[in-house]
Amino acid sequence: MDKIRIRGGRPLKGTIEISGAKNAALPLMTAALLSDETLHLHRLPDLADIATLGKLLAVHGAEIVGDGNGGMKLTVRDVADTTAPYDLVRKMRASILVLGPLVARCGRARVSLPGGCAIGTRPVDLHLKALQAMGADIELASGYVEATAPKGLHGAKITFPKISVGATENALMAASLAKGETVIENAAREPEIGDLARCLNAMGAKIEGIGTETLQIQGVDRLRAAEHETVADRIEAGTYAIAAAATGGDVELIGARLEMIGAVTQILQEAGLALEETKRGLRVHLANGRVRGVDVMTEPFPGFPTDLQAQIMALMTVCEGASMITETIFENRFMHVPELMRMGANINLHGASAMVRGVAALKGAPVMATDLRASVSLVVAGLAAEGETIVNRVYHLDRGYEKLEAKLAACGADIARVA
Repeated sequence: MDKIRIRGGRPLKGTIEISGAKNAALPLMTAALLSDETLHLHRLPDLADIATLGKLLAVHGAEIVGDGNGGMKLTVRDVADTTAPYDLVRKMRASILVLGPLVARCGRARVSLPGGCAIGTRPVDLHLKALQAMGADIELASGYVEATAPKGLHGAKITFPKISVGATENALMAASLAKGETVIENAAREPEIGDLARCLNAMGAKIEGIGTETLQIQGVDRLRAAEHETVADRIEAGTYAIAAAATGGDVELIGARLEMIGAVTQILQEAGLALEETKRGLRVHLANGRVRGVDVMTEPFPGFPTDLQAQIMALMTVCEGASMITETIFENRFMHVPELMRMGANINLHGASAMVRGVAALKGAPVMATDLRASVSLVVAGLAAEGETIVNRVYHLDRGYEKLEAKLAACGADIARVA
């Protein structure tokens, strides 16, 4: 199994091109199930999760052709199979996003339950309740969700008791082909939701309220061919901004914008970073001195994203002063803490909060990745540390970061993948 070797202490300096967002690309790909015409998606990241979803969509009858320029054309003329099997769904929780499109188009779907996750249970009950509100009958049998709507879905008022990105996406896609009007209240407002809505509108859907907590959808009879460019990955942008800070570097993030990273901007500025928009993107560097400790609480967008919690903690381990980091989205999302402590970090856990006291320097060590964002936090720590760090289980990284080693090496990092 591959490992990543990092020899730290080198400031990152240069440019990094931000890829298309994985968290936007996956629902965009499932939207192809809603039409028998071609959906041409541009700027898709080259990631393991994209390949996994492509295999699942092929089971459903999708013809997928790369365009030779980082995009793909997806055509589902006829849905060949409405079952999403366990062997594929278990590899990626986002596979549940085929449920809404299949029920909306075919009147039925059988999708394996995704099961648990290293960072928490992430139940699918809100997905199911949204479809039930639109007229679907739901049964759980032998580890599968079996949904049927032989007369089609109908419009409904859906009020989520808590914000859920995946449930919002599933409901949004299903409502696009439902009869009548659907109103989704307490909808997730992440940029990836807006990206999906704009793509659906390009396909002929009628969605209003994009970017707000209330989405109004007028169902249409069919969706048509469209082209759409995936939004830039705000989590990747935030990760590289944090890496620049941790190494005392100066990096231009091509394709990133301040509004894209939301509350991350304020947190990084409080920590002592300068973020300046350029013609091509966003320049990030330390304003002066060391990084300062700053308190962070994860929240749904536009708050600080849970997907950057591990990375900001890695930065705070070398800050001046102390930081309290509180996780409110997922349980079990502090599994990177013992690994950071192996590198000399001073962290004390108190339930859903971690008190981080900055140290003068981290020391390189062998560490073990436990999930996607935890793994990249160890890379950030390794870049800032003295000596050599070996990050094991890097298959997690391949799920969410395109050409990570190449992008960092181009900015001066001593980093390599080794067998």
